[in-house]
This record gives sequence, C-alpha cells and structure tokens, in this order.
Amino acid sequence: MAAQALAYDDAEHQITQVMTRQFEKPEAALTVLPVSVEGDYAVAGWLQGTRGGRALLKRDKNHWAIAVCGGSGLTQASVLQSIGMQGDAAARLAAAVVAAEGKLGADKRKLFDGFEGMVKVNAAQGHAGHSEHAPK
Repeated sequence: MAAQALAYDDAEHQITQVMTRQFEKPEAALTVLPVSVEGDYAVAGWLQGTRGGRALLKRDKNHWAIAVCGGSGLTQASVLQSIGMQGDAAARLAAAVVAAEGKLGADKRKLFDGFEGMVKVNAAQGHAGHSEHAPK
C-alpha cells in the first residue's frame, strides 16, 4: 500500500511538472489540482488566472504527456473511452475525478467546466494557450 501511495505521489508530481512547463507563464501562474490517476491515464484540473479546465494525460514509458485539454467531458467515462481508454478503466478514472473534485469548492469546479470543447495537445508545442477558452 505504501508503494502505491509513493507511485501515485510521483505520478502527481510528474504530471504537475509537465503541465507547468507547458503552460505556465511569468505573468500567469498555473495551479494543477486535483490529479486523478488510473493506470497509464490521468485527469488533472488546472487553474490559470480566471480560467480553468482539465487535461487528460497519458503515460508512455514512464513519461507523462498531455493528450487533450477539455472541460466537463473529461469527467465522463464515455468521453474517456472515445479518447482511447478501456471501459472499466475509464469508469474508474471518471469516478475518481468526480470524487477528487467534490472535495473542492463549487467555484473551482465551475472553472474546470468552463473550458469549452476539446483540444488535442501536441506535447512538443502545446496548443495556443488557454486564453481563448473563456469560462462559460
């Protein structure tokens, strides 16, 4: 059990680092929370200024990379399956995201849900940034 907790903490740290390197700017700090991990997939909430959203990350050879940025869809097993997760794992991850976010305030969840659509992310280039994704 302790080894699982250590592995989860390491994954959470790696995911936070990946997202921070990709999207943080000197004038706009990025907050990453919560991080939910299921196997080689994770969903992480993010806040940057007055905006927020979620990122789906995939682990390949012990390296995490952002695959998609999105909003409320990344809390739904059917959406996670459409992106490539197996059914049972997608259901577990979706449930973990909802449970983890349930511990946060409604204001943060509203910001996570405010990201409109889904944006595929190129790990090398990122996407145009989060500025065009105004909260609903």
